Formats: sequence, structure tokens, C-alpha cells
Amino acid sequence: MTLQQYELLIDLAETGNITRTAENLGYSQPGASHIIRNIEKELGFPVIVREKYGVRLSASAELLLPDMRKMMRTQEKLTEKVYAMKGLEYGRVTIGAYSSVATHFLPEIIRAFHAQHPGLIIDIREGGAEQILQWMQQNLIDCAFISRPYISGMDFLVYGKDPLVAVLPFDYPAEEERFPIREFQDRPFVISAAGNDLDIHRALKEVHVDPKFCYSVLDDQTIMAMVEKGLGVSILTRLIVQGTGYRLKILPLEPVFVREMGIAVPDYESLSGAVRTFVNFSYQQLKEHPGALSENLPCTDKKQKI
Repeated sequence: MTLQQYELLIDLAETGNITRTAENLGYSQPGASHIIRNIEKELGFPVIVREKYGVRLSASAELLLPDMRKMMRTQEKLTEKVYAMKGLEYGRVTIGAYSSVATHFLPEIIRAFHAQHPGLIIDIREGGAEQILQWMQQNLIDCAFISRPYISGMDFLVYGKDPLVAVLPFDYPAEEERFPIREFQDRPFVISAAGNDLDIHRALKEVHVDPKFCYSVLDDQTIMAMVEKGLGVSILTRLIVQGTGYRLKILPLEPVFVREMGIAVPDYESLSGAVRTFVNFSYQQLKEHPGALSENLPCTDKKQKI
């Protein structure tokens, strides 16, 4: 198989539509279909399954995707080196990030980075913890701006800590400066869906508190809107609730819980030049300008293997 064939199948896995993939890669629709037939002839098995509203890769083709993505990234590294020999910058960096990080930090980082490295292209994917880690394992992203992952085998550059906070209706009768996490016991609770924010689920489990999980939603903005309307209480992080227009009471938790924030990469030493440049730049920016992250909580100023 050729790199062009890898590229087509990788894009098709994303779009689920032959016509859209053809447009993305500069082929005609019949041309893309012809390439697919040639791939199937070469491999000896179907690589797509046609469905009512598009196509998906066959189970056999899905198994090849991680290796095809590795091949494409190897090709990108080679192209970067060729450009570097000519004194030029070239490359693409695909980021996975929580929506809170993508909103509060990445725009300014990317603006400053682009001013110094205009030849590098940045793509952003927003998601929850499990989804982002899955993207990394599938070689869909190069680096991830997340809290400390629960899986091993990655390098993690810690840049700060983000405290968890109680999110309460504005008229909630809380008189203390901190909200005892035990008071969530048996209260109606709007929970972040499992896998979307593992730090919150972990905090509740650690103190053996069992709220009444009345609603489970993916979007943090929805959680705050529901709490504002009195549908329950919740826990989010300070970074998430900063600058929102919802009428809420936000209190630090007692005891204190934080999520350790950092940049995760599969293996720092094997990063492409473009990815390494972006990761180093972002890490330095976040260490120097932590923004909403806690400045009085200690954080490790080095790369850690997890």
C-alpha cells in the first residue's frame, strides 16, 4: 500500500463519506472509489462497509488504522527534516484538550506560537478524559492538554494544579468559606458523565460520598445551567467555572481536591520537530503565565514518566 492509500483510509475513517474524503484530498468521487477498489484488491478483503447514510471501515481495516497513522506520522517527520535542511519550517500538530483548556489557554498560546512559527499548522480536538486518551492511543493526536492520566506509559509535563469547587445555586444556604464535600451526600447531583471528568468521580469515591445522581451530562455549560435552575448541585473545577455568566455560588471544597494539569505525549524523545517545538513552547507559556491555575499549590517543574 502507498502513503496516499493510507491517507485516504484514515480520512475516510473520520468522515464516513467517500465524496467528502475525495474533496478533502483533492480527488474526484470516482477516483476515490477506484483507489478503494485497488486497496481491496491488494489486501484481499473489503476495507469499507456501506451503510444507509455513508460508509465505515470494515473490522479488518480498523485494525490497520493505528499502524497506518504511524506510517503517516513517520512521513511527516521526514518531510519536516527535508524542510529544515532548506531552512524552512513545516509540520502539523494535532492537540487533544479539555474544553476549559481550549477556551482559557490555547487561543493565546496558539496566537503567540503562530507569530514565531507561521509555517506550522495547529489542529485542536476537544473532548473528555477517556476520549482524549483514546485518541492518543489511536495516534489521532500528538499531545494532550489534560489532567494527570490514570494510564501509564506516557510522558507528562506538569504545569499547574486546578482545584475542584462546589457548584451550587446562588441562593444555596452555605455560610462557610469552604463547602464540606460530605454535604453532597444524598443531595440531587448533576454529574459529569463517566469518563468525561475522571477527577470529579475520583474525589467522590475517595471520601465515600454518594450523592443522588439525578442527571448525567457531557457538557460543563449544561451542568452549570442546570444547577442555576435549581435542579441539583455539582462539582467542577475552578478553571471551568471562571468567567461564566451563570448565577451560581462557587465555593472551594473541604477537604481540598485538585487535578494536576499538564501536557501528555506518548514519548517525548520520539516527538517530531513540530510537535516538540509546540509542546516546549506551550509548557513554558503555561509555567510563566498560569492564569486561573492555583499558584500556591506546589507542582513538579519537570517531565514525568507515568
